[in-house]
Parts: sequence; C-alpha cells; structure tokens
Amino acid sequence: MNTFLVTLAVFAVALAGMAIGVMLSGRRIKGSCGGLSSFKDHEGNSVCEACTNPSTDCTQRREREAATGGAATGG
Repeated sequence: MNTFLVTLAVFAVALAGMAIGVMLSGRRIKGSCGGLSSFKDHEGNSVCEACTNPSTDCTQRREREAATGGAATGG
C-alpha cells in the first residue's frame, strides 16, 4: 500500500509541475483543433470548420487555399 501511495504522490507532483509550467509559460496548449488544419476533406481543402472555434491560422490557410485553388501548402 505504501508503494502505491508513493507512486501516486510522485505522479501528482509531476502532473502539478507540468500544469504550473504551462500556466507560467503563457503558451496555449495545442490540441486536436490546432492540428486539424493539416487534414483535408475529399476535395483537398483543410477542415477548419470541424472546430467550433478554429484558429486564425487555420482560417487564413483555408482562405489562401480557396484563393489559389488548393495549391497553397501549409507550414
């Protein structure tokens, strides 16, 4: 039982440390919506509309692709 409690405490401290590090760095966590801009639909367009609140980068990339006929490459 002691091993379990020690292990739980170590994981809790590590998780808290990572959370505090993210909060102090001021950066946003990039989740699935940030990565969806690289996915394409059946016509080759990015699927920004899959997010309820797509990022500005995703929206701008989608607009560029529409203006150039889908030839723009994301970076």
